[in-house]
Amino acid sequence: MKLVTCRANGTHLAGVLEGEEIAVCREGAEARTALRDLVANGGDVAAFAASATRRVPLAEVELTAPFPAPVRDIFCVGKNYYEHAREFHDSGFDSSGKEATPTAPIIFTKATTSVVGPGDTVKASLDPTSTVDYEGELGLVIGKRAFQVPAADAYDVVFGYVIINDVTSRELQRKHNQWVIGKGIDTFCPMGPWLVTADEVGDVTALELTTTVNGETRQSACVRDLIFDIPTLIETLSATMTLLPGDIIATGTPVGVGIGFSPPKYLAPGDVVKVAISKLGELTNPIG
Repeated sequence: MKLVTCRANGTHLAGVLEGEEIAVCREGAEARTALRDLVANGGDVAAFAASATRRVPLAEVELTAPFPAPVRDIFCVGKNYYEHAREFHDSGFDSSGKEATPTAPIIFTKATTSVVGPGDTVKASLDPTSTVDYEGELGLVIGKRAFQVPAADAYDVVFGYVIINDVTSRELQRKHNQWVIGKGIDTFCPMGPWLVTADEVGDVTALELTTTVNGETRQSACVRDLIFDIPTLIETLSATMTLLPGDIIATGTPVGVGIGFSPPKYLAPGDVVKVAISKLGELTNPIG
């Protein structure tokens, strides 16, 4: 199923996307955290869908991030496609180490306050260095409390998938020798347009990701090309910490980011970035 959080006439709604309509399952204040609460309380999607009280046209709502207020900071993976790892290593902005291709997953986080939804403006003006870059990524949502999960069982704890744009200030990323400040800026984590349950996605490794800027294709890759696949990421993260229902993991971006060009193609006010992933939809955000 495609699960949606949105606003209509100033009221928060949450429900299930069915064709061009949303079956509304929650309204008002509780709708803003309805999907997060659904996952945290066992993820009974059928019961959630059955609770629908009315329908509204998709065209009449304003989509927000499926989790406008995530339970914790978003876990992110750096340098997780081979060509991007080389691209980033050669850019002069890589402070993660001397390896062009990492031998273990590189993990960092983005603040919950960086999350915005489809159509929301990414505030490039908040970056004093004017080096804003895009990173289209597949995000996954953990569905069960998970500790020391072996790779063979990892997909059992995945609830679903969502598109993420890991927007980054490159100069702040380099200046601070770590990635939290350059990536945790308010509005620098567009997410959406909806959360798709794992059963509807099927083989996640077959999904294809494309990022365009003002209609120009910049990134194009398949999820199967990840250096560290989803089971490895879950096994690695859960080896020493407990993952919680509703935790979000952004799995990494492919080659084609702005700093991979000479000169770099940074984002500027007026630009429009679209990240599309097969079966998950399209996430479009203007830059302001």
